[in-house]
Amino acid sequence: MARKPRRPLWLKLLLAVLILAPLGVGLWLWSDLKQWRPPESEFPEQGADLSANTGDVNFAVLKGSGADFVYLPATAGEGEQAGDFSRNLAAARAAGLEVGAIHRFDPCVPADGQSANFVTIVPRDEALLPPTIALVETGENCLERANSGQVRSELTILANQIEAHAGKPAILKLTRDFEAAHGIASRIERNLWLVRTRFEPDYGGRPWLIWTANENYNGPASEEPMAWAVVRP
Repeated sequence: MARKPRRPLWLKLLLAVLILAPLGVGLWLWSDLKQWRPPESEFPEQGADLSANTGDVNFAVLKGSGADFVYLPATAGEGEQAGDFSRNLAAARAAGLEVGAIHRFDPCVPADGQSANFVTIVPRDEALLPPTIALVETGENCLERANSGQVRSELTILANQIEAHAGKPAILKLTRDFEAAHGIASRIERNLWLVRTRFEPDYGGRPWLIWTANENYNGPASEEPMAWAVVRP
């Protein structure tokens, strides 16, 4: 039986390089992205959004690592409240950070209950940053699915009620899916907070005020990732 010819050593090494090089580049890009932030020379005001962070955060370290502000999750829908909101608010302020509160909009329930939930936990305080309404769930899973007109109407009512409490215009933190489902950006005149890791988002159709530039930033202030955001200069 004839033996198969052996591959030369140089060919084996070349094949190994061709296979492993893309893997190594991919791992480097993934590792680099975990700690990537837009340069402060382009975006002087930067900070964190703790909406998805459930771990402990050292706010003094967060401030020392370059954050100017932090947005804390406060409420969601008509009944959900962040039990650590008041404690985190005090700790963030003690560290010298500007602080804002986020309410996650529920398209399945009326605005009145949602605003009542917000005002029970978020103080009326001029020092707070403008309140933010996070638009994530599109309403596809509501028992009675609301159309886009109803969603926009309830969202407008909610924004007006939250603004009356805060004394400042609300910011709409708009996800790509929510915008695609309900066309908010062109119909409700509020500042936009858009989300896209690494690359500047354009799905709002108009300039954003805040950009979540890294959705899973790994910094020294917490063992869990947080969202890193910048303000338009």
